[in-house]
Amino acid sequence: MTDLQPTLVEPQLVDELHAFVQRYPRLFVLSGAGISTDSGIPGYRDEDGAWKRSPPITLQEFLGSIASRQRYWARSMIGWPVVADAQPNAAHRALARLEAAQHVPVLVTQNVDGLHQRAGSSSVIELHGSIDAVTCLDCGTRHARATIQRTLEADNPALVDAVAEPAADGDAHLEWHDLGGFRIPPCPNCGGMLKPAVVFFGENVPRATVDEATHALEAADAMLVVGSSLMVYSGYRFCVWAQKMGKPVAAINLGRTRADPLLALKIAAPCAETLTALAARLALD
Repeated sequence: MTDLQPTLVEPQLVDELHAFVQRYPRLFVLSGAGISTDSGIPGYRDEDGAWKRSPPITLQEFLGSIASRQRYWARSMIGWPVVADAQPNAAHRALARLEAAQHVPVLVTQNVDGLHQRAGSSSVIELHGSIDAVTCLDCGTRHARATIQRTLEADNPALVDAVAEPAADGDAHLEWHDLGGFRIPPCPNCGGMLKPAVVFFGENVPRATVDEATHALEAADAMLVVGSSLMVYSGYRFCVWAQKMGKPVAAINLGRTRADPLLALKIAAPCAETLTALAARLALD
C-alpha cells in the first residue's frame, strides 16, 4: 500500500510540527486509538471526547458475573477478527521511520492491536497490554488469542456466522438472544478463568510498565501525542508529568484532548497524513 502524500496536510501545520521536532529531536511518543482508525479499528470516542457507544466492560464487571463474561466473550468472538486481520497504516509506518532515524527512542501506546510492531517499530511499550493473548487468572498460563478463537467457534457454532458492527479493541455491538447458553472458553491448561491480556477499564496499569514509560519520558526532549483524546488518566498523566519536567507537549489529534491546556502545539489533522508529511519533510527513507 502506498502511503498518503504529504500535500494533503496544510503546509503551515507541517512547518510547525517539523520545527518542533527539529528543536526537540528525541520524542516520547504516546499513541492512542485515533492512530488505528485508518486500519479499520473503531475508536472509543468522538471528537469531543465522549463515548461513541456505551462504555466498554470494566474489570469489576468481568470478574463479577458469568453473564458479564458470556457477553464479553461472545462479542469478542465476533469482533476480535477485525483487529487480528488489521494492517498497519501510513501513521504506524511513519512512526517506525521516525524511530529508525532516532527521533523516537521509545514509543508508548495505549492501543492493544500490535500494529506499531507490525509496522516496524521495535521499542514499543504497550501501556494496556496486547489483545493477541489471554492469561489464565488461576494458573497464570498465557495463551495465544487465536487458539482461544478456535475454541470459541467450536463451542458456539450458532454465533460463527453472526454479523455485528465492530467496536474498539476487538469488541462488537452484538445483542444475542441466547447468551445464557454461550460457552465461555476455559484455560486449556487447568480449566480456570481466562482474561484477555489487556488492562480493562477499572484496572491499574502494572507498576513496572508505568516505571518503564516514565524513564523513557525522562530521557526525551519533548512529548508527542498521536491520536488520543487522553480522557483516560493512564495516558493523560504523562502529559502532566512532562509539563512538571519542563518538557513541551505536542499533539496530533482530530478533536479535543484532555491535555489541550498543557499543549505547546496542537495539530488538528489526520494522523496518517500528518506523520507521513513530517517524515517526508525530515527526508526519512
